[in-house]
Amino acid sequence: METYNNIVLERLPKHLKRYVVAQRYERYTALDQALWRYVMRQNYSFLKDVAYYPYIPGLKKAGLSIATIPNLQDMNDSLKLIGWGAVTVDGFIPPAAFMEFQAHRVLVIAADIRQLEHIEYTPAPDIIHESSGHAPIIGEPDYATYLQYFGEVGTKALSSGKDFELYEAIRRLSILKEHATTTVDELAAAEKNLQAVQDNMGEPSEMALLSRLHWWTVEYGLIGDLHSPKIYGAGLLSSIGESASCMQEDVPKLPYGLNAIEYAYDITKPQPQLFVTPDFEHLKSVLDKFADTMAFRVGGKQSVDKAIDCRAVCTVQYSSGLQVSGVFKLANADKNLSYIQTQGPTALAFAGKQLEGHGVDYHSEGFGSPVGNLRGADHDLEDFDDATLIQYGIVEGQQCLLNFASGITVAGTVQRIVRQFGKIVLISFTTCEVYRNDKKEMYFKPGWGTYDMAVGTEIVSVFAGAADKDAYEALEEHLDQASSSSMSNETEDVKLVNLHAVIRNLRDKGFDQKVWLNIFNLLGSENADHWLGLVELFEIAQANDAEELTNLTENKLLEFVTLYPHLKKLIGDGLRVAKEEALNNY
Repeated sequence: METYNNIVLERLPKHLKRYVVAQRYERYTALDQALWRYVMRQNYSFLKDVAYYPYIPGLKKAGLSIATIPNLQDMNDSLKLIGWGAVTVDGFIPPAAFMEFQAHRVLVIAADIRQLEHIEYTPAPDIIHESSGHAPIIGEPDYATYLQYFGEVGTKALSSGKDFELYEAIRRLSILKEHATTTVDELAAAEKNLQAVQDNMGEPSEMALLSRLHWWTVEYGLIGDLHSPKIYGAGLLSSIGESASCMQEDVPKLPYGLNAIEYAYDITKPQPQLFVTPDFEHLKSVLDKFADTMAFRVGGKQSVDKAIDCRAVCTVQYSSGLQVSGVFKLANADKNLSYIQTQGPTALAFAGKQLEGHGVDYHSEGFGSPVGNLRGADHDLEDFDDATLIQYGIVEGQQCLLNFASGITVAGTVQRIVRQFGKIVLISFTTCEVYRNDKKEMYFKPGWGTYDMAVGTEIVSVFAGAADKDAYEALEEHLDQASSSSMSNETEDVKLVNLHAVIRNLRDKGFDQKVWLNIFNLLGSENADHWLGLVELFEIAQANDAEELTNLTENKLLEFVTLYPHLKKLIGDGLRVAKEEALNNY
């Protein structure tokens, strides 16, 4: 993985590095560059007045410019000065991974750029949204702190099986919308599938609720006075359509608070309402209130039940500090938590580091253990000293019978007692059986091998993913890793790309009226996509005081508006910005 001489990227854990792809800057065509330039010029024209931060200084601080698509080396050269970094990925990545990158102070940027037909807004991640939206505001210290903290909390959030179905349905629909070869039937089928999933979600999970807070702040947040707020959300900052429409009075502006979790969102549509925070400190306080309700802070049976519903790798942490990572299943149906059980590869860790000899290879078929106190004990097993261990017969090499207050019995020969920082975290037995209700419920039998019993009075924390992700080698998500790239460069009109290459050369190397006229004559009204090239020619002519050519281009663009009414705003905005620039320069 390329680290761009940025220590922030060098420190990324290896399980995150697998999502990183090379930017391959050379693949961006002149049409891509023109698209970037158009969007960024529009952004500056509008956002200089409504964005929370000074737009141009923010871009420069993040290593961005209005003129060209950002190079990841330039971005990292700038971002590392404020303790951040940036990497490119292939479109959508799992929400948990996205959050973890954020926790490590790394911006995740989709390598692709949207198609011309989606110039105002794309539902799929692209380099315009991720870089021009997220990066410029990173220079605000309070916001950067909030973003990192959100990543830390988000990394712990538990999802549900339904969340994955929804994520995959949105992902597929967004990719199809951006893919140049998508058919009407394919799009209709994907939209129908998404609607079916949305209609059958049930109760939202921690990750679903947390994603709403992320959406209404990081992506679509407003800040300041409720009646005259400024934009700071990346989704708005990178959408030349919605950044303007969202500020209109018919879009309700609500005070931001914990009630925002009650508002679901649709990634493919403009937002029906927005939330306004008075400052970035308020964002962190709201997030803290929500985090207090999450399984990683609450623990207990209700949190283990969430892990079971997750149907993916989670970690439960005992009061002793022992961490058990795996896919959890129902172990006891009574209202009190007395036993935990995983299925498939499981690992044991302490303080985020896997215990030696207790990885997924050793616990390949699952792990189970009681939770709770020994019957009649006046203090917790995890705190037993040597004398108390002897009193209860817990001596290496000797037979032992442990009766838990829950009714579970563990009987076997003590093989090993494992301590961490003064706490007993694990006791291993041979020839062991574990049962309850006179062996009507059998949890472990002597012929199954060594029984490793976790020690702890209660489960104090439950969170998503493995405790030691780098050591836990099993994939933690079910994601189909098929590329989400729109592969627009393979389907673009080659003639159009070549024309934009000549236009860019005309801009960079000097005005030539003959070349200008040749390009102008090739940009006919038979192709709606020619509008962007004409806007660029209008800018070049105006910059070179070629009034006749300027009028010629404007008249042809007005003809385009008549033929293609959906282009009216795009063309009008392009002309307006060019004229404003010429007026200011004059």
